[in-house]
Amino acid sequence: MRGAEAILACLREQGVDTLFGYPGGMILPLYDALYAQNDIRQVLVTHEQNAAHAADGYARATGRVGVCIATSGPGATNLVTGLATAYMDSIPVVAVTGQVDMAMLGRDAFQETDILDVTMPITKHNYKIKQAADLVPTVRKAFELARSGRPGPVLLDVPRNLFCEEVAYEAREPCVQSPGTPDADFIICAAEAAEEIVRAKRPLVIVGGGVISAGTSAEVAAFIEKYRLPVVHTLMGMGAVPSTHPQMLGFAGMHGEKAANYAIGAADLIVAVGSRFADRQTGNLSKYTADRKFIHIDIDPAEIDKNIAGSLGLAGDMRTILKLLMRQAPRSDHAAWWKQIRGWRETYDYDYHVGRLTVPWALHQIVQSTAGRPYAYVTDVGQHQMWAALHLRVEEPRTWLTSGGLGTMGYGLPAAMGAQIAWGKDRRVVHIAGDGGIKMTGNEYYTIARMNLPIISIIVNNRGLGMIRQLQKVLYDERYIACDLDHEMDYVKYAESFGIRAAGVSTQEEFAAALRSALEDTEHPRVIVADVRRSFVEPMAKGGARIDEFVDFK
Repeated sequence: MRGAEAILACLREQGVDTLFGYPGGMILPLYDALYAQNDIRQVLVTHEQNAAHAADGYARATGRVGVCIATSGPGATNLVTGLATAYMDSIPVVAVTGQVDMAMLGRDAFQETDILDVTMPITKHNYKIKQAADLVPTVRKAFELARSGRPGPVLLDVPRNLFCEEVAYEAREPCVQSPGTPDADFIICAAEAAEEIVRAKRPLVIVGGGVISAGTSAEVAAFIEKYRLPVVHTLMGMGAVPSTHPQMLGFAGMHGEKAANYAIGAADLIVAVGSRFADRQTGNLSKYTADRKFIHIDIDPAEIDKNIAGSLGLAGDMRTILKLLMRQAPRSDHAAWWKQIRGWRETYDYDYHVGRLTVPWALHQIVQSTAGRPYAYVTDVGQHQMWAALHLRVEEPRTWLTSGGLGTMGYGLPAAMGAQIAWGKDRRVVHIAGDGGIKMTGNEYYTIARMNLPIISIIVNNRGLGMIRQLQKVLYDERYIACDLDHEMDYVKYAESFGIRAAGVSTQEEFAAALRSALEDTEHPRVIVADVRRSFVEPMAKGGARIDEFVDFK
């Protein structure tokens, strides 16, 4: 069979049923091979960046490898932001890019770009195929690498002529790696960690996105329940333990809940599970690490001691590690510690009775309206993202999708599209964006309307780049520049221009009615434009301070 057909055969054996892309001359042989088959659905997006984000959203929603394709030159370079987003958040994506013919390489041919050097820092690995015989084994390696260990994106660059050459293909089952058996030293180290846990007076667990990637939510829940440990989540760890779990204190970090951040500040032992201690999570590192011990559990050995030096590190399969940590018997129910935590929770419980339409109030309405029903949440990046992490309630893994590490404005809508395609009618997506980010990739409303995907998209319209404005208030003495979107844009008409029914709201009553109507219409996409006053996300930890010292916006 031809090289292009062999690539599709490899995709099928890897379980791929959907790919996202945009055609161009050098990738057309692969599109031509897609023409005569029905096993793999190709989704034509409006821009290659959105293809990468959609593949990322598909991967986060399913746990499988997302696939995107693009042509050479600008098609390939347009994937870069999406691949970097997936790389920073450890999301398994395989990108296939077309390249100029082998005979034209290095001649500055039309749309020739060295995409390998461009993407080397933002992929787990990338490959330039130089012989047709390498196509099949390299595609298989790419998928194995993308999903094994710490997941991440892999790129394959294929010269056009290789798509058309004959190659041998023999079906093979995908390679699945087993975690292996821990050695004696590792078991001793795990026993030391378990002893630290039962000896601690004020222990705390932080769950990150690695728990979701590893599929170990049930094991983490059993772990915290056995030892009666309070738990907080990072931005990427939302849903790893249900938001309503009685031991869950909520979102922690720069904009984390006060009870969660105060608990971190008072803890004598922090157990981080699948979290890399990013700067937005820790604040000032020296103050974050003072007077407490750390146990760090992660699949990637490179993360141990990278940000938090001197931790007791356990790098490897999370399920195996948690099983080893469960061998100890609890020695305390931490009653005094829990009494202190309950005091913080009661003191800083959020009051939603504000009398006007605010983003936290709207998010609270969404939670109440979707409770117990199969919904998922996808956000863009900015103030609305932090409000969502604070006020949404996520009960299952893979039902909260957001750009954490790269903080990619424009991520939300194409990622919501990829997730909705993955779930079909089994789960409906609620997408939340700001009026800044939606203009970056809002063109994907076209694809959502064309495919009639029943996404509920909520645009927070505060006529400004809210997070930029907030940082300028706190860090730049209110010298506001390039953050006000004073030119009025009618986002309702914008959505309607794609054929999507939309509603503009500015009061609580209008929002409740629009949300109710959108939820009842399960067959079509809907857009709600919420006009709100400019305001600031609270809490916000002070820069250079402890994680439990907060900015006073009054």
